[in-house]
Amino acid sequence: MRQGLVLVLGGARSGKSRHAEALVQALPGPWAYIATAEALDDEMRERIAHHRAARGEGWQTHDAPLALAETVQALPPEQPVLVDCLTLWLTNHLLAEHDLEAEARKLEQALVARAGLTVCVANEVGLGIVPDNALSRRFRDAAGRLNQRLAGCAGRVDFVVAGLPVRVKGEG
Repeated sequence: MRQGLVLVLGGARSGKSRHAEALVQALPGPWAYIATAEALDDEMRERIAHHRAARGEGWQTHDAPLALAETVQALPPEQPVLVDCLTLWLTNHLLAEHDLEAEARKLEQALVARAGLTVCVANEVGLGIVPDNALSRRFRDAAGRLNQRLAGCAGRVDFVVAGLPVRVKGEG
C-alpha cells in the first residue's frame, strides 16, 4: 500500500475530476495532468478543450491514451500527478485488443513506485444493469477488476456522489 496514491471513483458527471484536481492543487505546483482521452470526434475535442481551460495555469498536460505507465515513470518522482481517467485508458487498451492484465500490472507497478502524490480518477461502472452484449460486459468486468486492484494498493480511496466526496479508505 502506498499512502501517496489516491483513487477517486464515481459515476459520470459526479464531480470526481474536480475533487481530484483539488487534492492535487493542495500541493505546490507545477502539477502534472496525464490525460487518457483521445479527441476522435468534435464532441470529445470540445470536452478536452473545456477541461483544459477549466484547469487553468500551473498544469503540465501529458497525453497518454495507451502509454500511461511509461508516462507516469517519466515524470519527476515528487511532482504531484493527476491521471484522468483510468476508465478511458482501459477502453483504449480493450479496443486495441491488448492484454489488459499485463497493462494493469505495468500501471500498478509504475504508480506504486512513485514517491509523490498521485491521484487517479476512474468511473465506477458496475452499479447499473448488466450490459446486453459481450464487449460491454467484458469492459465492465475489466473496469471493476482494475478499480479493485488499484484500491488495494492505494492509501486513500474516495467515492464521489453528486459532487460530494465520501472517504472509502484511508485516514483523515
